[in-house]
Amino acid sequence: MPRLALRVLATVLGTLTLVTGCSNGGGDGGSGKGRRPSGAQVTIRVPGDAPTISAAVSLAHAGDLVLVAPGVYHESVKVSTPRVTLRGESRDKVVIDGRLQQPNGVVVAAPGVAVENLTVQNNTQNGVLVTGSAKAAAGLPGRSGGYDTGDEPVTFLKSFLVSHVTATRNGLYGIYAFSAQNGVIEHSYASGGADSGIYVGQCKPCRIVVRDNIAELNAVGYEGTNAGGDMYVVGNRLVGNRVGLTTGSDHQEKLLPQQGAVIAGNLIAANQQRATPQQADGGWGIGIGVDGGSDNRFVRNRIAGNSNVGLVITATADIPAVGNQITDNTFTGNSVDVGWTFPTAARGRGNCLRGNGLRTTVPARLATTASCPLPSTTLSPAGQWAMPTAPGGIPFTEVAAPAPQPQFPHALTTGATAVPAVPDLPDLAGVPLPSASLLAAGARVQTS
Repeated sequence: MPRLALRVLATVLGTLTLVTGCSNGGGDGGSGKGRRPSGAQVTIRVPGDAPTISAAVSLAHAGDLVLVAPGVYHESVKVSTPRVTLRGESRDKVVIDGRLQQPNGVVVAAPGVAVENLTVQNNTQNGVLVTGSAKAAAGLPGRSGGYDTGDEPVTFLKSFLVSHVTATRNGLYGIYAFSAQNGVIEHSYASGGADSGIYVGQCKPCRIVVRDNIAELNAVGYEGTNAGGDMYVVGNRLVGNRVGLTTGSDHQEKLLPQQGAVIAGNLIAANQQRATPQQADGGWGIGIGVDGGSDNRFVRNRIAGNSNVGLVITATADIPAVGNQITDNTFTGNSVDVGWTFPTAARGRGNCLRGNGLRTTVPARLATTASCPLPSTTLSPAGQWAMPTAPGGIPFTEVAAPAPQPQFPHALTTGATAVPAVPDLPDLAGVPLPSASLLAAGARVQTS
């Protein structure tokens, strides 16, 4: 949990009274009420077979589908049985609403689980949390404020899928994968995240694919911290946040440093939206921020209309940014296309650019002086520019409601989803430069 998360969480906890356990609208919190249909790999219907989602999940065996009818469900659902699919009949009408009285909407704490076609909102921490960390699942910070900051080894959750989920107005993250590997976050929508809409943290190698999602009206659209190794962020719309995307290193999580992510084919634009939760570290008008991350590849992204900088590389305290490659992207309409700024103690090395059609860089002539390929020992030049002051934001609870989002195909007739042990990874050669209208149909914030 990085610095911003800690500050936001402290604010939330200082203004809200949290309740322990689950509020299930009259249900039993999953203590066993209801009836599982006989047979193997069955469909358990809510409320037909069980009165609450938690009760249905507690009845489920591996391979079962929990299918939820339209309604507003005031409960926190924890899935602890492997290979269970939790799916709503209607993405917009099946709503798990925390009423600002619980940390998480859905917690995935077992491998092979799929969460599909529903909305999670109004949780003090996360809409959907996927984690192998017992502390994170319980909402308990570690010694230094982040999760799992003690001496014990990292415990990973192996394999997951989050698909066609709408996560809005949550106090930290909309969709949060932490201490998890071998997963996919796809076709989802995240807004009103007081830290970020989608977050992947503490995995190496990750083998995680974040694809075809919309993240808007968040403090940060996508955030990757200490996440690398087959980590792909591909074909997403990160438009109308305060910061579009960050990837970096943070001492408050394990597996330092962050390295080895691929950011490709994304639309990252207009990230200076005022009606968003205020970013505690002051980030504003930034398309992509690399903060002590290394060996990342930024390929064929469209980075447009960001009022501070299209892409900035800097350092985290004592962790330099090394060997990042920025190739074949399209930069248009940014105040500064690419800016590099490093503290003296953590100078970047081996960062390079090629084929981006840059208009403005700080320092000047980076496209020439830092052209790829570049030895990893080559010191990166640093510069400064006049950065705009971030305006005040709004509470995450006041962020605009989402537009209707696409439904999971055949939600009522398709059985449980088989989540692969290891997902197929994208073929980078087949990832195109996105158009300026990428995934615009489900978005509130449009590009000009």
